[in-house]
Amino acid sequence: MIEFRAVTKKYGTGAFGLDEATFSVDRGDFVFMIGSTGSGKSTVMRLLIKELEPTEGTILVAGRDISSIKRRQVPFYRRNIGVVFQDFKLLPNRTVYDNVAYALQVTGHSRKEIRAKVPDILRLTGLSTKLHNYPDQLSGGEQQRVSIARAFVNHPPLLLADEPTGNLDPETSIDIMRLLYRINRTGTTVLVATHDHAMVDKMRRRVLELSRGRVVRDEATGLYTRDESTREFAQRLRSPAEAPQIL
Repeated sequence: MIEFRAVTKKYGTGAFGLDEATFSVDRGDFVFMIGSTGSGKSTVMRLLIKELEPTEGTILVAGRDISSIKRRQVPFYRRNIGVVFQDFKLLPNRTVYDNVAYALQVTGHSRKEIRAKVPDILRLTGLSTKLHNYPDQLSGGEQQRVSIARAFVNHPPLLLADEPTGNLDPETSIDIMRLLYRINRTGTTVLVATHDHAMVDKMRRRVLELSRGRVVRDEATGLYTRDESTREFAQRLRSPAEAPQIL
């Protein structure tokens, strides 16, 4: 699904966002990307949505070299990628239903399709009783659920989450990770950038660690089964932390 081949991103200041970063993410994977501030996590995300262009190297998404995508084609390319941000980026003057529906409206879906799809995604994300609420009437966790619902309503093959639990308490963070796991189980590839090392250790998924723009660790962490239910998954996250095992 994602392949970075010796990708370098050098900013105008002379600083490196990435320095010959090479890694790949298989279709259907759930992968964490960790690293301190300035390590290159956000650069990876911005390159994947073509907000930035690499200085050197090649980026492939679903086998396609994204440098070949022309500017006018970028909005169509982005329709295949769901993006979740730490600060939610919800429209404050629109209800939960309308925030999610907006993602379908801008991609040309009919009213009939919107009426069919929005209730389904609100049920998946546990927001069925909140569809008429406005963002300022929701908790932080609920706002993040709306953000995820909006990102996933088109059922993109790839979902990027940049610090999705950064502003949330531990219990709410577990609920958000459980939701991302449920989405991953539908077949969507999920890449999560986070500072939350404790959560990463409990998740026991593959970890990519960046430092100064370089990939310094790439490992499958812990023993887990791909058919683990979302309930079992949540129970494991709520259990005391265990020392991670390396596959």
